[in-house]
Amino acid sequence: MKRIPLIILFGLFILLIGCEEPDPFKVLEASYFYEYIEAFNENDNELYKQYLPNDSAFAFLSQNIPIIEIPDKEIEEIYYFRWWTFRKHIKQSEDGFVITEFLPKVPWSGKHNTINCPAGHHIYEGRWLRDPIYIADYIDFWLNKSGDGIRKYGFWVADAILAFQKVHRNDSLIASQLDLLVDNYKEWEQTRLDSNKMLFWQLDGLEGMEVSVSGRILNGGKPIGGMEAIRPSMNSYMFGDARAIATLAKLTNKQSLAQDFDAKAQLIKQEIQQRLWNEELDFFTVLPRAYSEASKPINVRELIGYTPWYFNLPDDRINYSIAWNKLMDTKGFYAPYGLTVCERSHPFFEINYTGHECQWNGPSWPYATTQTLKGLSNLLNNYSHQGNVSKEDYYQLLLQYAKSHVIIDEDGKQQKWIDENLNPFTGDWISRTRLKTWENRTWSQAKGGEERGKDYNHSGFCDLVIADFLGLKLGLDNTIEVNALVPETWDWFCLDKVNYRGRELTVIWDRTGKKYQKGKGLMLYIDGELKAKALHIEQLKYSL
Repeated sequence: MKRIPLIILFGLFILLIGCEEPDPFKVLEASYFYEYIEAFNENDNELYKQYLPNDSAFAFLSQNIPIIEIPDKEIEEIYYFRWWTFRKHIKQSEDGFVITEFLPKVPWSGKHNTINCPAGHHIYEGRWLRDPIYIADYIDFWLNKSGDGIRKYGFWVADAILAFQKVHRNDSLIASQLDLLVDNYKEWEQTRLDSNKMLFWQLDGLEGMEVSVSGRILNGGKPIGGMEAIRPSMNSYMFGDARAIATLAKLTNKQSLAQDFDAKAQLIKQEIQQRLWNEELDFFTVLPRAYSEASKPINVRELIGYTPWYFNLPDDRINYSIAWNKLMDTKGFYAPYGLTVCERSHPFFEINYTGHECQWNGPSWPYATTQTLKGLSNLLNNYSHQGNVSKEDYYQLLLQYAKSHVIIDEDGKQQKWIDENLNPFTGDWISRTRLKTWENRTWSQAKGGEERGKDYNHSGFCDLVIADFLGLKLGLDNTIEVNALVPETWDWFCLDKVNYRGRELTVIWDRTGKKYQKGKGLMLYIDGELKAKALHIEQLKYSL
């Protein structure tokens, strides 16, 4: 049978779209990113297929993702690449849709090959899909059908659900989930609260952060896969969840419950600032699990020290903002190919090609980069004291993150790629380099099989572009805010086809008015109607 050329099929697709009722307000069309998707498909060795294989990618994405057009084509391309990879991880099961971390089955996963460690990133990212069914099902799976899998690793589930509800608010869903979120929180209190009943302990390995430098220090200087400790990350997750539960309780008129969880959040905030703030290092660091009043947090800066800002936890004080001075410092966390997970100046910092393939003692991890960039965005948006970082640094780090999404094969061919841990000095994907010759000079099934980390879904990128870089922030109270962190030199950008509770949002910046022919300035449109405008790139607010 003779095959129909792709270009003809695409023409027929566009023709069919054209047969629909015309849209009087047109800015960006799905055809804009068609060539990106085709290139990703063409370069891909599609080893593992789930609900949406490559030949369905464009049709699905064209109906579901917000469309962006920006002057920086490297960030733009990776935006579409990350949606292309995210789509691969949507899996249909008897429990509804779930999102996977690895495409091949890995021995340490739970039901349906799910792992809750990156599920907060999955929900933040997937909330921007036009059809909410995929993430709504996924949330329902964790709350109702995953058993203890919801607590296998640290997971800011209530906070992530709150973020989802800001895009797809459903009060009946909130009411049905609230008791389950409370039960989950109480289980964490039963199993992870310290002896003082104030802070939570966790193993670094159960935050997906094996062989950390803090764990090594607490283990007498000897590397260890997991070490119990009071960690800034786990306690920030619990703060974020307590505050989110309080917010959801208020929406369902459960004022007593809201007060209880507001008090829990306030206590964690107080204890993190009092017990985990290292005055010698001006940083949030790890505290031994068996701490006393005289105990001090240990002397190593790790990227998890920025996690409190992911949840807007620290007070807006100059002494806390000093921590951010290490972000762009080459003795701190800045390296040519990505942020390191431990400060580079520490004696235990290393990039290791022996031992465990996933070490958190030096490499750049997209998981942690995502958390840090969200925290940095919150700092720049919500704090008056910002240390010596700026939105120019945000752009530089987001661009660096985008550029890291690449691999060069043995033949010198380059393609877009996302994997596990990155060598911050060479750009090499460390786990892949090691795993491809792990057992008898090839892949090990015990380690997850061939190309375990290919298209690894353990981080976020698209949410960072939409909500932070282009600055679209949606409120539960029907407020819409635009506060972009893009360079002041940009003459234009556009974020289009964002579904917000059944309405379509468009954000346009056009300095001269010539790019999009909609007028000059920064503009917010709802269903094609101009609702807010400014002459410069500045904060816009609108209430429905």
